[in-house]
Amino acid sequence: MSGSSDHSLDLPPLLSGLELDSHADPFLKARAEAAIGCDAGLVVHALSPDRVRAAIVLAPETPLEQAMAALPACGTGLQNALGALAPPEVAVHLSWDGGIRVNGARCGSFQACAAQTDPAETPDWLVVGFDLPLLPPYVDDPGQTPDQTGLFVEGCADLDPPRLLESWARHTLHWLTGLEQSGGRAALHREWRGLLWQMGETVTQPHAGTTLTGKFMGVDEDFGMLLRDDAGTTHLLPLSALLQRS
Repeated sequence: MSGSSDHSLDLPPLLSGLELDSHADPFLKARAEAAIGCDAGLVVHALSPDRVRAAIVLAPETPLEQAMAALPACGTGLQNALGALAPPEVAVHLSWDGGIRVNGARCGSFQACAAQTDPAETPDWLVVGFDLPLLPPYVDDPGQTPDQTGLFVEGCADLDPPRLLESWARHTLHWLTGLEQSGGRAALHREWRGLLWQMGETVTQPHAGTTLTGKFMGVDEDFGMLLRDDAGTTHLLPLSALLQRS
């Protein structure tokens, strides 16, 4: 998988870029770089005519369950970036499990992986990445996938993908840095709650080898989903359950 130091993006001083060709997978490359000990703050990215993909390598200093706050931090950073660059009528929400919603339709997702998966252990590294489609799956016949969309057909045709990546990096760094400061975690909690898709509604979510259905009541202090089933039992679904295991 090819990659080169990236000089085209204007990234904050604490971050560095690695640009891949459009066919490469930034998430897989970021995992590989993290495993061999790259510096934290590496942003691996790939742009193609129909997609924007990027991943950031982090070096957590807290147990994994607390470190997973990086997932909502990165998601909130993307929403903030789109809020700054997209027309004001474009509504961007975030699903608890990493999904991205633009004007109500699915438009890509976030994913995360870590060196260790024990929620109580501090991982050597954590990678969070996203895949954001610019065009819907069937651009000539969007009716085939009415619940899936692309950024360019949602009022963002003039949006410049490299500038979006730069803005995402800046906003994400703001939220990640805030997690290390007094009050920063609570601030992210408030911001992310306001962006969550379907909070207060009935949702279905895989959990511990089964599937739970219930009312999405909110999130706990570690951003875990609180889901109340029909029997009145409230289940806690931790963010660490979303980690890719392979």
